[in-house]
Amino acid sequence: MAKDGILSAEMVSEGMVHQERLVNRLQHMYRSLSLSGHNLSDVSVLSNYVHLQKLILPHNQIKDLSCVSHMPCLVILDASHNEISTFFDFEPPKKLKVKHGTLIWQNKLKADLSEIYQNEITGLEQCYRLTHLSLAHNKISRISGLDGLPLTYLCLRGNQLQKIDGLENVKSLQVLDLSLNRVTCLTGLQSLQLLCSINLEKNQISEIHECKHIHNLLLLRDLNLLENPLQEQPNYRLAVIFLLQHLTMLDQEVVTAEEKVTSVNKYDPPMDLVAARDHMTNLVYQLMQPQVLFDSTLPSVDSPYPLLVLTGPQGCGKRELVHRLCQEFCDYFCYGVSHATREPYSGEENGIDYHFINEEDFQNMIRMGKFIQTMQYKGHRFGLSRDTIEGAAREGLACCVHMELEGALSLKKSCFKPRFILVIPSQEEIYISHLKSRGLYTPAQIDAAVSRIDLYIRTNERHPGFFDNVVPCGNERKRFVTEEFYHNLPTPWRDIWILLMDFMIMIVKVGGTLASFLCSQTVCYYNVLQTRVQVKQQIDEITSLKSIHYTFSLITACIRETQLPNICVYLST
Repeated sequence: MAKDGILSAEMVSEGMVHQERLVNRLQHMYRSLSLSGHNLSDVSVLSNYVHLQKLILPHNQIKDLSCVSHMPCLVILDASHNEISTFFDFEPPKKLKVKHGTLIWQNKLKADLSEIYQNEITGLEQCYRLTHLSLAHNKISRISGLDGLPLTYLCLRGNQLQKIDGLENVKSLQVLDLSLNRVTCLTGLQSLQLLCSINLEKNQISEIHECKHIHNLLLLRDLNLLENPLQEQPNYRLAVIFLLQHLTMLDQEVVTAEEKVTSVNKYDPPMDLVAARDHMTNLVYQLMQPQVLFDSTLPSVDSPYPLLVLTGPQGCGKRELVHRLCQEFCDYFCYGVSHATREPYSGEENGIDYHFINEEDFQNMIRMGKFIQTMQYKGHRFGLSRDTIEGAAREGLACCVHMELEGALSLKKSCFKPRFILVIPSQEEIYISHLKSRGLYTPAQIDAAVSRIDLYIRTNERHPGFFDNVVPCGNERKRFVTEEFYHNLPTPWRDIWILLMDFMIMIVKVGGTLASFLCSQTVCYYNVLQTRVQVKQQIDEITSLKSIHYTFSLITACIRETQLPNICVYLST
């Protein structure tokens, strides 16, 4: 023990851990000194030991550390459990430089100032080489005074912090220990892009969504949230792993690849996986019902019940196209009204646009095996019931429906073999203007709808054949033959147009698609009067797609025989 608390040269010699001779071999260079628990209060004698690199002085009664100003080589300082009133009331060592300002060596200082019972952080502003700092077990309630320091390690364990601020400018920080505090939120860490380890054990974080504040810290690998209230929430671990996919350690346990995949499948599953789950659910409940022979069951598997599906982004006009198709060709198509749990928009009618029901009724229909396809979109449930399709089949009509991509994925897994037509906006500005003009969507909903255009395009590119045809839209007149277009035709030409529509309907009936014919940029020549009767008789006799080539030949032959001028009808999208 030191006499009167004063450190003597003899005690320094006894506490030296490592010494070397200088180049002149006449003096010794002391590099490390450890004097823990010696009741020291005066260590001014250390001013003479200018070559010290490591100084360990915990558990003493030291109040003044000005001697450190004379140690330009000091790397590690441990002054914890002393009576220091300010952290550094001295001039810290300066960088060593040669002429022209070229830096040849820069000291890195480690300071352990634990349990000195300080209320705030002061006196560190000039410590330009401080990389490791421990202020554990003090009474610090606010982080300050660390701006611009090159800290890579910071320990504030066992203080009285309630929020994290004052670290925005400590850009080099890699390891942060905030355990045993009262922290309730994680704001204030967003800018620390080099953080790789955060210890928040025994704090007051109660909400999982707080992890969103550190979602963009891509180097973060180790996170400790043990003994926080949020651990009591169901599926806590999977939820945190989902938000922080780059983690390798959570709560001192290794994060496995299986957990990462499971978390994604639970909180943001791929659309195909969701469709498979919905199909599995609907199929199981269907099998639990009494089995009957449906009207949509046809004699041959090679000729499935015709089902036409128009899909595309919200507000692209697919529903209007379906309605127009079913109205103008009511002898061939029947509109399939889906069920929806959302409230009707202005102008929508129950039973015509959708069957609007509540969530409880929708779930009851699922359990009764009523649906062959269900999907969830923007928090609402949509479904196509078996009764809808059977009602159309009972009347001898093809069922025509519209849905989003999620519904198409689910329906594609059913027993039906629908023809899918993608209606995609070709001009984004016109599409946005159309959505705004409807007055039904908020700016956020419009942005979400526009963003899904790329989703449909990627699906079409990555899965060739998923859509039977793609119909670019951007102008209502180009999407469908409007009444204005029809009535502006000369009277004889209207007969030609009707004939052409009849022919396209025939293609749909035998397994093709109306849009596949509309999308092909084909110039068709017809005679006004003599052709229609002859072709119509042949169309009624066609029963397979193999006869389509023959029908084209028949039309061409009839055109050659007529003496009337040929009419050119150019079909394009």
